Order: sequence, then structure tokens, then C-alpha cells
Amino acid sequence: MYFATESPVWGGGRAFYDPGVSGKVLARAHLVSVGQFSDIAAQEMYREPGADLDLAEALGEGRSVLGGGRYETLVCPGAMDGIPVLTFTAPWGVDELEWNKPSASYLRLLGSGLLEAGAWDANTVARYLAACPGAAGRWTARDIADLIAQSE
Repeated sequence: MYFATESPVWGGGRAFYDPGVSGKVLARAHLVSVGQFSDIAAQEMYREPGADLDLAEALGEGRSVLGGGRYETLVCPGAMDGIPVLTFTAPWGVDELEWNKPSASYLRLLGSGLLEAGAWDANTVARYLAACPGAAGRWTARDIADLIAQSE
């Protein structure tokens, strides 16, 4: 995961997933219907929600580019309990644009969500987020752990 571009909502870098980079990405999964996933993706793409996305290419090939903007690329990195895992990200890779520091409120949200998944402790989540490009060298694991603790 890396942080880039500028979120007008969060006031800093947005989180993106680059499936071409080796390593682990901490994530939280939610079981949603095709319609729910389509609506969430449409909102993040600044599109009108309401129409189901065609997920055939993403599910069959592992990737589907719906546009050139941020969050307009669908990725299927695998399955959990036999159910495909889908996410959306940008069509560009981690080294194709300038990284941007994420805001405290965004890191707090991401950290709290990962912590609620129950698979990691706060220090593991904080170290992970602090090491992500865009946050690395700009946020310490201690600072991020303090942010996460504020939301508990």
C-alpha cells in the first residue's frame, strides 16, 4: 500500500494498492453483494451509483481497468473461504507518481479499521502504516499508534 494524490475529503494522500509489488498488504474484508460493491466503487470513482459493475474481467483475469483515474481499476487478488476478494485501486503503480503524506484523520481511520479486523495488534498496524510509501519518513509508528489509541 502507498499514499499518493490529494484527497479533498481527508486533506492528504489517499491509500492505493499496487498488485504488482511483492509483499503483504494488511487489509480488512467485508462481505458485500455485487450491487453494494458497485455502489461503493462508483462513489469512490465519483460516478453515479445504481448500476452493477461488470466484474467478469476482474474475476477472470484478476484486473479490470474501468478508467484512468484513481480507484477506477478493479483487482481480484485471490479468495477467502472460496469467495473472491475484490478491491479498487489506481491504474498506475507505486513508482509512477509522487507519494503524498496521509492526514492524521485518514491514518486514524485506516488504523482503527485494521485493528478492528482482530488479526493484528495496534503496534503491528502502526508499524505497517508508518512503513508505507508516502507515510514513511513523515509519520512514526509511535505517532500512528497514538492516533489509533485516540479512536478506541
